[in-house]
Amino acid sequence: MLKRLYNFIRPNSQQTRRQVYSRDQHSVSRKHISSGALQVMSRLNQAGYEAYLVGGGVRDLLLEGRPKDFDIATSATPEQVKRLFRGARIIGRRFKIVHVRMGREIIETTTFRAHHSDSNKRNESSQSDSGMLLRDNVYGDIESDAARRDFTINALYYTSDGFEVHDFCNGLHDVKHRTIRMIGDPITRYREDPVRMLRAVRFAAKLGFKIETKTEQPIRHHGKLLLDISPSRLFDEMLKLFMAGSATATFQLLLDHDLLQHLFPATAACVKSDAMGLQLIQQTMTNTDKRIRADQRVTPAFIYAALLWPAMQAEQTFLEQKKKMSPLQAQNQAAHKVIGDQLAHTAIPKRFTSVIREIWDLQLRLPLRRGRRAERLLEHPRFRAAYDFVLLREEVGENMDGLGLWWTQYQDADEHGRELLQQQLSNTAGNKPKRRRRKPKKPSEQ
Repeated sequence: MLKRLYNFIRPNSQQTRRQVYSRDQHSVSRKHISSGALQVMSRLNQAGYEAYLVGGGVRDLLLEGRPKDFDIATSATPEQVKRLFRGARIIGRRFKIVHVRMGREIIETTTFRAHHSDSNKRNESSQSDSGMLLRDNVYGDIESDAARRDFTINALYYTSDGFEVHDFCNGLHDVKHRTIRMIGDPITRYREDPVRMLRAVRFAAKLGFKIETKTEQPIRHHGKLLLDISPSRLFDEMLKLFMAGSATATFQLLLDHDLLQHLFPATAACVKSDAMGLQLIQQTMTNTDKRIRADQRVTPAFIYAALLWPAMQAEQTFLEQKKKMSPLQAQNQAAHKVIGDQLAHTAIPKRFTSVIREIWDLQLRLPLRRGRRAERLLEHPRFRAAYDFVLLREEVGENMDGLGLWWTQYQDADEHGRELLQQQLSNTAGNKPKRRRRKPKKPSEQ
């Protein structure tokens, strides 16, 4: 239990030296650590290197959670790690990491880092004019590695060689008090890597922690630094933000800290005046959290379709009213523009952009369900996602003339039931087919 461990911590102390907690002073148990991570640590130790479980894995074990991923920090260089493990692969240039495959597991293994200023070699460390680290491969020891980590709660180290927890930055105190605190000067650390602002928000949402004042204050004013991050990296961060089971809290924190405008600028602008659009996104996040917690499938395409829907609708309305386009033509052009603009901020793989557009396209086609159209729509590969989107729109108060209920009944009905539903459509005035007016016969034909 955590109480055992916290009895050894002075709540207000500002420890800067290593604090070591023995097996009987902490609740981390080997049985909750993956066999792959234990094997990697053991083999590194046997080869004469230091090796520790580090970061979120230790933090979550102390919180009595069950981590899905385990990261290892070691004194071995990437090349030395690669030589020890068959199939290990060095990835990354900005920050070299070794992926060690152990059965079906991939254990992310990194070498202890030192401060980037400890080297003047460009191939080891370099920064942009804004202070962002472009390369950070300066190696050091465990003390310097702890100082280089982002938050105190992520600078905790567990060793299977002695079963001890090592704390260098008073992280255990912050775990106890459920606090996100930056190691070092927050502004400098955000300039080094602006994604740390998103990580602060993500951890606060995921863990239910508060962001310490000095760590929180610069976020609102330095969010624009995210514009320096590559769209591909921001797409990966979006998946972590919205697909970890805490999307609802995460989205609200992005709004509270003015970060959404730097990730989804068109969306941020629209939701200021579009209450229903904001509710649709919020409900999407709530539904996403429920699905993830129930181990149900979630696709990033649906999340993006909801996030960009208010902007797409605003552009579509503009094109219909000002350019006199048909709804279909206006939606196609609006979708192309909104997705194209978003790609400058967060990358969206093509396999997802096509699904986004199909979900939107079916919003116009699902009301057109007379005759054989309904059967053909039901067989469409994106029908289920589009149907869920219709239900979502109705759930936040949009009037769709019972479209969601009709499709719900149609899916559940047998052949006779479907015929009755079609008859109901035929008996509805708004759904009667328009009669074609016959041309008057010419006198010679009479």
